[in-house]
Amino acid sequence: MIRRPVTADTAELRRAMVDAVTAEEFLTRWRVAFAPWRASLLSVPRHRFLPPTVWVDNTADPPPTLLPLHREHDPDRWLELAYATDYVITQVDDGHPTGPGSGGLMPTSSASGPVIVAVMLAALDAHEGHRVLEIGTGTGYNAALLAHRLGAEQVTSVEIDPDIATHAREGLSDTGFGAVTVITGDGTHGYPPGGPFDRVIATATVNQIPYPWVAQTRSGGRVLLPWADTYTGGLLSLTVNGDGTASGSIVAESNFMWLRGQRDTRGAIKPTSEGSRDPDRTDASTTTCHPHNVTGPPGARVAIGQRVPGCQWRYCPWEPTDPIGVLWLIDPWGSWAKLTHTTPNADEDEFPVLQSGPRRLWDEVEAAYHWWVDADSPDADRWQFTITPTGQEVQLK
Repeated sequence: MIRRPVTADTAELRRAMVDAVTAEEFLTRWRVAFAPWRASLLSVPRHRFLPPTVWVDNTADPPPTLLPLHREHDPDRWLELAYATDYVITQVDDGHPTGPGSGGLMPTSSASGPVIVAVMLAALDAHEGHRVLEIGTGTGYNAALLAHRLGAEQVTSVEIDPDIATHAREGLSDTGFGAVTVITGDGTHGYPPGGPFDRVIATATVNQIPYPWVAQTRSGGRVLLPWADTYTGGLLSLTVNGDGTASGSIVAESNFMWLRGQRDTRGAIKPTSEGSRDPDRTDASTTTCHPHNVTGPPGARVAIGQRVPGCQWRYCPWEPTDPIGVLWLIDPWGSWAKLTHTTPNADEDEFPVLQSGPRRLWDEVEAAYHWWVDADSPDADRWQFTITPTGQEVQLK
């Protein structure tokens, strides 16, 4: 791997990045647990794990494609992205860009933002001597952080994309962590030859949690993963029980790309205006429930996701420069609902609603929201996840 020299003081950039991460409110409850990992973030050079080409939003022209940013063309911006607190898109369209020109349409791999990386390391609660299985190697940066504290021989990582796995191996080798075991394969199977592990950490979202992750974790060990349904998601921490099951709850919000084998759980829906719909099949009504009620509180979103399966939402909130807020609800089988509002809060008495298709999605979502309120508005962490060899169950505690 040929790497162009970087002239900036990357140690100073890392210090600035870690200071910014530590100051994030999102990290507040995790600061004590994160403290042992601070030295790893200060030591491991994140830029050494990014590919020469990353991808950025095209804000100039429609359609909203992703455009390549080459290190050799703009090394300063490339390095700035490497040490920002946001995620960096490192692959689009599974490595074969399909957008107009040289653009891409769908992000398919990324370097996770340092803030969520810090939260996940803290929530993983790994200690010296622990053996860790990582699902989704990506750039290799997270594996390097684990290796820096736990020892490279203690870390196994599985990556489904051969090119991404090769890049990660090279980055780990170049930075002194070549003893990390990087397996090219389907992460849903874990890595049976390496088990049992003390900790399993996934860096891709799943809806159905693969049981091998539980089976390959010792009793009392932890499985940490981003979970989501079509309506919401969160960082799920599971403890493995002596009977081969695992149980736990959501410990933080999260937003990761989907595990490849489960991508169809959430489709990319771009609803058109209601003017293109069949007006004879569209029902008009009003509601006093503000869109923020059903999209804001994490506990409400989890409740709605459990009670209104298959429903997705897109919300463009009210802004002073765009004084019409729009909430879309969609399911993949043709039903949709649209709610509009012209104030930033719930001051309006009523909001117009349009619905179409075999389901009345707004009616379902509003009923689920009121169920949540009547249940004393339980937070997201009140939902108990139980994983067994035959499936998973989610219940309100």
